[in-house]
Amino acid sequence: MAKKTGSAIAEDKLDDFIEQIESAGNAGSLKIDSHTISFSNLNKVLWTGTDVVEPVTKRDYVRYLLQVSNYILPHLHGRPLTLIRYPNGVEGKSFYQKHWKVNKPEFVETIMLFSEHGAGDGEFIQCNNLPTLLWLAQLADLELHTAHTRIDQYPDGKDLPRVFTGSVENIESSLMNHPDFIVLDLDPYMYSGKESKGAEPELHEAGFTKVCEIALALKDNLDKLKMEAFVKTSGRTGLHIYVPIVRNLEYDIVRALAETIGRHLLAQRPNEITMDWAVKKRTGKIFFDHNMNGRGKTLPAPYSPRNSKEATISTPIEWKELEKKLYPTDFTVRTIPDRLKKRGDIWAAILEHKNDLEKIKTKE
Repeated sequence: MAKKTGSAIAEDKLDDFIEQIESAGNAGSLKIDSHTISFSNLNKVLWTGTDVVEPVTKRDYVRYLLQVSNYILPHLHGRPLTLIRYPNGVEGKSFYQKHWKVNKPEFVETIMLFSEHGAGDGEFIQCNNLPTLLWLAQLADLELHTAHTRIDQYPDGKDLPRVFTGSVENIESSLMNHPDFIVLDLDPYMYSGKESKGAEPELHEAGFTKVCEIALALKDNLDKLKMEAFVKTSGRTGLHIYVPIVRNLEYDIVRALAETIGRHLLAQRPNEITMDWAVKKRTGKIFFDHNMNGRGKTLPAPYSPRNSKEATISTPIEWKELEKKLYPTDFTVRTIPDRLKKRGDIWAAILEHKNDLEKIKTKE
């Protein structure tokens, strides 16, 4: 049984917070417990919308986070966070922020981690409570990217060291080098023909239909290995498949396993799949990215927005939904709250479905 990450926030409290945000002017604040979260530029457009989709403002974003807070916070809890900030919205410049080097509110929890790619030890934000989640909205952190590891020891990391600083050796031997998931990232490199020169493929129906087909073929392979897997939209053009695993393997081994899974699928469908790092060689195929299984790599958390004009959401879905006519733009800041009310969080118990890869290897 997975450890609970705190009590859910009462719906009447959330409704009251939403009402306060709705009635605020261009600036306002919320008092949550003993903490005050202040907001500016609530009317600023962050997602520009399209001819058929309304723009989304910072006020809309804060409302969305309040509406989904009980669903998204368990997926963020205890995981180092990479901020992707868009001060002027998704059409403006953005920047990544892994390390936090300035003052922060007292309710924001952090963790110190050693990074061989950085300047030694660095302070990473964790989003473990509602005030932090809303503070991130004020910072225009429009994508919430989490590591595949968490600092919570329960239930399968209680015997792993918790010294995360000082050296590569310390972090490699620690809990933070043992992921909760194998992550398999499928991206269609099928172009619509409307992209500007050098641009990544845009979302279009043929590309997304093909990535759904490949994901179902991948699931069939995982089923044969008796590996339970979960799927979500990336919020952009592709799909993310997560295989929850017992934390008894290090990142390097998990990455090698992901590559083996990819190579097998590639051998089955060589004309449809690529694992090539040369972008030119990916054209017309689905890119299987196994390198997301590296320590320090992140993906958008379930229910995180993405940097699309429509304010799409990286959304957990059921496998059978891939057989239907779903589309990434079905899942947005405006539609996800109702979906969650009706269906709940499909990934709520994902950590209770861990595959023990050591046992699977032994059987083989």
